[in-house]
Amino acid sequence: MANVSHAPDIDSLQGSTPRHVAIIMDGNNRWARQRSLPGVEGHRAGEQAVQAVIEASVAHGIEVLTLFAFSSENWRRPEDEVQHLMALFLQALQKRVAELHANKIRIRFLGGLEAFAPELRAGMRQAEELTRANNRLTVVVAVNYGGQWEIAQAAQQAAQAVLNGEIQPGDITDAYLSQQLQLADVPPVDLLIRTGGECRISNFMLWQLAYSELYFSDQLWPDFDESSLQQALLAYSGRQRRFGRSGEEVVQMMENKG
Repeated sequence: MANVSHAPDIDSLQGSTPRHVAIIMDGNNRWARQRSLPGVEGHRAGEQAVQAVIEASVAHGIEVLTLFAFSSENWRRPEDEVQHLMALFLQALQKRVAELHANKIRIRFLGGLEAFAPELRAGMRQAEELTRANNRLTVVVAVNYGGQWEIAQAAQQAAQAVLNGEIQPGDITDAYLSQQLQLADVPPVDLLIRTGGECRISNFMLWQLAYSELYFSDQLWPDFDESSLQQALLAYSGRQRRFGRSGEEVVQMMENKG
């Protein structure tokens, strides 16, 4: 696993463009209900919003875009809705991967992929392999994912390393555990966006959100577009990121840099 430092640099103390943006895409079903449409149409419209935000992320120089597509709790939804979601997911892979690859965008998947059908798992693996060398933007799609699950997975790996005699219990620090996470090689989340008017993080990337700036939008996900992302980035640019320091200390550090 790559040894990537997660300590913030001075430039990250005063937000400009976030390196890593994560989005909880909420509101597809409500969008469809408002239009007297079946829920699947909300998810189809949401897929179009994904494409718009990917294009806007490239334009704004964002390095990593992580999208919460399907949580581990979403299996509790009605079976027909889950089936429609899986079918849409496979269609999107088949339809969009070549286009993303042509635009030098890398695709990665985060979560327990073993829960999906073989055809869908194969499609995800092929998409990751095809786009592995691309570096214009990394799009991470979180599926069958939960933040508590990810931390538990990291803890299990650490416990196994102790049993194997590879490390001592005292070696299990926050830095060590961060390297056991699935996204250990990407920067932590700078900005979390949630659409749909809800103000919670819903078990999403609990470790990586430790010092993230949070932005909540009343827009339903299918209505979220480039201008919506620009508003979120503008709000982020006005935040002073302290990482435990006082505001005065941050100002002094920025002045010393200048």
